[in-house]
Amino acid sequence: MYAIIEDGSKQYRLCQGDVVDVEKRQIAAGQNTIELDQVLLIKDDKGTHVGTPILTGAKVVAKVNGPAKGKKLKMLKLRRRKNSRTHKGHRQEYLRVSIAEIHSGA
Repeated sequence: MYAIIEDGSKQYRLCQGDVVDVEKRQIAAGQNTIELDQVLLIKDDKGTHVGTPILTGAKVVAKVNGPAKGKKLKMLKLRRRKNSRTHKGHRQEYLRVSIAEIHSGA
């Protein structure tokens, strides 16, 4: 069984037990699970359920593992013969979750 969800304008294919980095969001202190309800597709032993665009009643329950950071991106802007250089860096923050359950809602 797997589900395809949308989170932060990205789509993820998730199975139970997967660990994935989703967009960072504010969670309450002591909250250890989140629900991802933007489910686009669910495939299980009964068949494939496709939403138009999302499935109503379907959700993915994920256990919060904590914050995570992506890899460092470095940008360099160089203007030749002008002695002008600009360095910038960016490191995206994520929320690392592990998938506990997938509910089809049907």
